[in-house]
Amino acid sequence: MARRRSSLGFLGLFGRSSDLRELDGALRAVDLHPALVPEGVKLTIVNLMKDHWPNEPPVSAYAPIAQLFGYCIAGAVAFAGANGGDMAMRVEQRIEAALDAEDSFDAKIVLLALHAKLINPDVVERFGLSAG
Repeated sequence: MARRRSSLGFLGLFGRSSDLRELDGALRAVDLHPALVPEGVKLTIVNLMKDHWPNEPPVSAYAPIAQLFGYCIAGAVAFAGANGGDMAMRVEQRIEAALDAEDSFDAKIVLLALHAKLINPDVVERFGLSAG
């Protein structure tokens, strides 16, 4: 089966694809305005999701991805302030696990934030991240 393509829309004639709308909504839910994330990065996220799930990614997959990506961009203090300390702690555990499993989906999301130069410097320092 051919993979469905994501669409940014064009001059208001064609709408954004549902996967990008879902991602935008999930980013908003973790207090990260989607306009702060370049469209190319969002397209990369949804393409990583399509590679990770054999069919379409489930709607329930967008929230955890937005949480991880939002934490990477906002940093621990801002993320915890907007989403609560419990959620921040769970995301931190996911980052720790991603460092141990470098080929994991979460590791790819963290690496994307790092390569896109969107990652918070405190997150880089806290987890000892590098793009090398």
